[in-house]
Amino acid sequence: MQLSHTSLRNGSLPVAKSLRASALTGRGADFSPRIDKAGRFSGYASLFGVMDLGRDIVMPGAFRESLNRRGAEGVKLLYQHDPGQPLGQWQAMREDARGLYVEGQLDLDLPKARELAGLIGRRLIDGLSIGFRTEIERKDPASGVRRLDRLDLWEISLVTFPLLPQARLLDLKSTP
Repeated sequence: MQLSHTSLRNGSLPVAKSLRASALTGRGADFSPRIDKAGRFSGYASLFGVMDLGRDIVMPGAFRESLNRRGAEGVKLLYQHDPGQPLGQWQAMREDARGLYVEGQLDLDLPKARELAGLIGRRLIDGLSIGFRTEIERKDPASGVRRLDRLDLWEISLVTFPLLPQARLLDLKSTP
């Protein structure tokens, strides 16, 4: 079993191609916040069948046993994978056809959580990243791609640069 989390393995930052193009659009009439006044937000922490920058692909059902065992309340909500920076609680998480959908709430009594709520509101932070222990994986020796079939999910972090660039907060109006 391998301990892992989705941060860049070589310590370098990804090139910011057009991954944030949607976040750079102005606040026109169709603008919807990503966080509400109580600190609630939602998004996809992982997408099924999509290769991340570390060459991992999470497969459908990978979180099922972990979520049954821990539930949302057993998964920590952190900032940048720092165990010294818990920020609130996950209210709900479920696997759907797209991936791991999550709903969280920042503890706005914490100064760091209030600061982060402001950054999310200004669309400066919008990434999600999972911290886990791999339980079942299949690695293709030719390509080096790992298919992650079962994961023990420990934490989900709000991050600046997710290893899976599509793992992002959703606008409140687009919550599934």
